[in-house]
Amino acid sequence: MESESQPIHAQEQSGVRQRPREACGLFAVSGHPEAAKLCYFGLYALQHRGQESAGIAVVDRGQMDEHKAMGLVSDVFTMHTLERLKGPSAIGHVRYSTTGSSVLANAQPFMVRHRNKAYAVAHNGNLVNAHILKEELEKSGSIFQSTMDSEVFLHLFVKNLNLGFEKALKASVRQMQGAFSIVMLTSRGEVVGIKDPNGFRPLCLGHLNGNWVLASETCALDLVQAEYVRELEPGEIVIIDKDGIRSLASSKSARKSFCIFEFIYFARPDSTIFGRNVYLTRKAHGRRLAEEAPVKADLVMPFPDSGTYAALGYSEASGIPFETGMIRNHYVGRTFIQPTQSMRDFGVRVKLNPVRELLKGKDIIIIEDSIIRGTTAKTRVRTLRELGVRKVHLRVAGPPHRYPCHYGIDFSTKGELIAARMSIEELRDYLGLDSLYYLSLEGLLESTGLENPRDHFCKACFDGCYPVDFDANISKHCLES
Repeated sequence: MESESQPIHAQEQSGVRQRPREACGLFAVSGHPEAAKLCYFGLYALQHRGQESAGIAVVDRGQMDEHKAMGLVSDVFTMHTLERLKGPSAIGHVRYSTTGSSVLANAQPFMVRHRNKAYAVAHNGNLVNAHILKEELEKSGSIFQSTMDSEVFLHLFVKNLNLGFEKALKASVRQMQGAFSIVMLTSRGEVVGIKDPNGFRPLCLGHLNGNWVLASETCALDLVQAEYVRELEPGEIVIIDKDGIRSLASSKSARKSFCIFEFIYFARPDSTIFGRNVYLTRKAHGRRLAEEAPVKADLVMPFPDSGTYAALGYSEASGIPFETGMIRNHYVGRTFIQPTQSMRDFGVRVKLNPVRELLKGKDIIIIEDSIIRGTTAKTRVRTLRELGVRKVHLRVAGPPHRYPCHYGIDFSTKGELIAARMSIEELRDYLGLDSLYYLSLEGLLESTGLENPRDHFCKACFDGCYPVDFDANISKHCLES
């Protein structure tokens, strides 16, 4: 995907974000004597999923404690903080906001106390009926402290507790619609993992020295040296306590709807999600792209760190050498201040610098994982032309994004998406390219390696076919592919 032309802090000051963001990373551990520290390392591995805030909640002998703040995991937690968070069970969260403002009140885990018991919850995804549920709960007396979907779930759960703990979980999940993976902690020490009936967002189970771990991605299990057990099933609830682990089936959709954008962009390449390794899947996308859109060139290159693994696959399949034509400065901080208008390209140059001698006079193929708003790609192509690159061919390892996402990725309006406003030919001319090709939807799905891939993935951002109705007042392209 086109990387941001300016660090996040600067983008938000100007009201423009150049790359989509996804809602959050989850980690939970049950039965470990240093649960908070283990959770810290798990969140560290998931930092790519959220960089606005981080938090950990723990339970020790019936007492729940938490610490959360705005910023990166390494900034939010110190050794002193982790030493204070005592207890054998913990849940953690890193956040990007797709609903709710970027303020401390919306940082997670979200904790409540009810009838001498405490509950904390952390959430990844987006409840499409959150506004309806919230209105109903407020009418019945609920008072909300934040604008998060996570709090909506907790209010539902507490309201349903008269049914008993397990039935309250099931009833609450049945009332929610949309994409949600959830981890929950109780003051009795239970750790709960929940996945929505369509299975939009990844959530996996691991085992560590007799203890259980939940994580958004397997890269977090690897870091804490936990053994991967399995991905939670769509609609599954797992409850982990002192007696072990048990699984409940809350409800199950007629169709799986794994988010295909996890493979294209969000998940870390060393993770395995939905049964497939991300690195190898992205290489397969690149190989298929080379088959669909061959072109003569001197080299294949990504823009770090966008499209790198698809570019490797394209190079392998085409026989055209892979080169790193742009070098990334890894020391650009989040607080980098956007320069004046007269220096508007400086935000790009400070992060990426070309290898001039490699690129000048060459025909090159750039591999991107996606083009969302197009502004960054246009600037990059202009920079390459100014360097003396002869021909610039762009290959995108996914279909055009023409429809907004309502399940937890922040391109929520169609007007943001450049491919919704321009044809491929218009976009090629706008970006200043010699050729432009997007991987076909069929090619994207088939290169995942899954049998009957159309039955596994949500691809609404490409085809407008939304697997979960998100609002009765919003017209939909279709509901079934």
